[in-house]
Amino acid sequence: MKKTATAFAFFIGVLVSLPFQAAAQQSLTAKQVVDKANKNMEGDSSVSRMSMTIVRPSWQRTIEFKNWVKGTDYALTLITAPAKEQGQTFLKRGNNMWNWLPKIHRLIKLPPSMMSQGWMGSDYTNDDILKQSSLTEDYDHRFDGEETLENRLCYRIEMIPHEESTVVWGKLITWISKKDFIFMKTEYYDEDGYLVRTEKAGDIKKMGGRFIPTRLEIIPADETRQKTVVLIHEMNFNVNLKDSFFSQQNMKQIH
Repeated sequence: MKKTATAFAFFIGVLVSLPFQAAAQQSLTAKQVVDKANKNMEGDSSVSRMSMTIVRPSWQRTIEFKNWVKGTDYALTLITAPAKEQGQTFLKRGNNMWNWLPKIHRLIKLPPSMMSQGWMGSDYTNDDILKQSSLTEDYDHRFDGEETLENRLCYRIEMIPHEESTVVWGKLITWISKKDFIFMKTEYYDEDGYLVRTEKAGDIKKMGGRFIPTRLEIIPADETRQKTVVLIHEMNFNVNLKDSFFSQQNMKQIH
């Protein structure tokens, strides 16, 4: 009888707690939801191994690379294949960005005007890879309804950049799963409100102790026969990375 009463009390406790849990989740602001999704995908720091396939109507090519990221201020990317670009690196420290070309021993500082250009000829921009802009700090956020994608109920959130923010996009609309805070889809608009591209996420898997999308696909709005597909092969979070790791010296010798 005691066990039955205990089980019954536990059951009632769960029922009572559900409305509070729902209320707690509902009380999140749109900015907090975006921040949670961002931290789920990146952590305080991360090390990852990825490949990117650029698909065009008459050709395609694949680039392999490693990423080291710490917070929003530091990022280092190393191209590991193909041989033509192998050893090339990209570094971000704060608002400063550089590209090291080992074959000609040249270090190039990337101006802000290059952030909207395609990274390595892909549909991703330099800003996507080097993360110059911050989804949480450079935008105003508001809820814009809910929608189910890939069997996941998602927040639909509109993001408008602050007037003083130096960002590539005029507006973003993103879908973030309510249960595990995963970016499932994002639409990117220019300053005139025209859709430029759509990013879709898939193949949700557990990596580094959390669930993340391991396939990201960018499709330009005006070029339906082309796309860029990124596959995440390995990702570890909250890795001990010192600020000094993200240096011009290290970008020239890392492998």
